[in-house]
Amino acid sequence: MQGTIDGFSYGLVTPVVAFLMACLGGALGLRCTTRSMLVTRSWRAGWLALGSAAIGSGIWTMHFIAMMGFSVEQTPIHYDRPTTFASLGVAIVMVGVGIFIVGYRGATGTALFTGGTITGLGVASMHYLGMAGMRLNGKLEYNTLTVSASVVIAVVAAITALWAAGQVRGFLWSVGASLVMGLAVSGMHYTGMAALSVHLHHTSSTPAGDSATSLLAPMMIGPLVFLCLAGVVVMFDPLMVLGKPDRTPVERRPGIPAHSVGPRPGRRPRRHPGRDRAHGRVRTPQSR
Repeated sequence: MQGTIDGFSYGLVTPVVAFLMACLGGALGLRCTTRSMLVTRSWRAGWLALGSAAIGSGIWTMHFIAMMGFSVEQTPIHYDRPTTFASLGVAIVMVGVGIFIVGYRGATGTALFTGGTITGLGVASMHYLGMAGMRLNGKLEYNTLTVSASVVIAVVAAITALWAAGQVRGFLWSVGASLVMGLAVSGMHYTGMAALSVHLHHTSSTPAGDSATSLLAPMMIGPLVFLCLAGVVVMFDPLMVLGKPDRTPVERRPGIPAHSVGPRPGRRPRRHPGRDRAHGRVRTPQSR
């Protein structure tokens, strides 16, 4: 028996809020990635780690906000706590690997393709691992073609977002990159949900695990607080908004002049009276 799935139990509230959370996490994470390209290597790892945690927390929060509006009419839905926590860890780690590659190798060529692919796969892995944490009186089944399409959406959009973040061209580029990331996560999520069908078991027992309200609501407090703190860091760092590199002073070393010592063009060479007398030349006022 097939279950009746409703992914929009609260109308457009959960999709819109989920999209905004994905954009917020993407904006903070991609901006930190941009910031890492404007500092020395000693500070780069810290900014990239902050960006990884921001994107991972954002996409995880987006996923489970969207899942608050998911229901199957014939059975209650519960969630396994360890698997749900693991999905957050997988999101942060895999997104972090991709971002570190782009942060240290640059947002071009092979590094961009590799980092974007790993980041997109991290988004997809978080989604399907989170779905595996659901407990209900039925079996989840997926359409392989639609699942493949959802993974391709995540990978392509992640590559595009990382490329835009790597341009270091100011705040508007980061806004565009965050919108792309938000569309990637939301599009991947709802494409993956479109691939889902539920084959119900012939039982009415209560599934194991915790309900969405008792588990997801408290769990989302931590990522939300972290995103707020990351947002404070972004707002109070001028370079995060301007997107301009630091002005480094010119290095001065002994024996290396800072400016050219040759004569400037358009200026007559200076005469020395003592040298003129030594060569038998006498300067007069008319000759000056």
